[in-house]
Amino acid sequence: MHEMALCEGIIGIVEDEARKRSFSKVKVVCLEIGVLSHVAPEAIQFCFEAVAARTIARDAKLEIIETPGTAWCMACSTNVEIRQRYEPCPSCGSHQLQVTGGEEMRVKELEVD
Repeated sequence: MHEMALCEGIIGIVEDEARKRSFSKVKVVCLEIGVLSHVAPEAIQFCFEAVAARTIARDAKLEIIETPGTAWCMACSTNVEIRQRYEPCPSCGSHQLQVTGGEEMRVKELEVD
């Protein structure tokens, strides 16, 4: 389960920010996860609680925002939204799509004390 390692990275980011900005408690961690990232939001939620248990984020609420997948269609020169890789262009039906977004996962914001 790679989500556990991802959550350890998230906590690392939170702890680095706590050192830089001198806060002592994290109330909310807002995380963006792209639909093409191969990250299961439910697994992240579960793993986050386990990893955060003995950290500055132990009581923090994890808010997950799912971001859409986007691609450039080479056939019709259109930016399109996609839900998964290798699906056809919703505009023209071509499979000549280059993914341009939705693969990322990032900490968008923190609510702290």
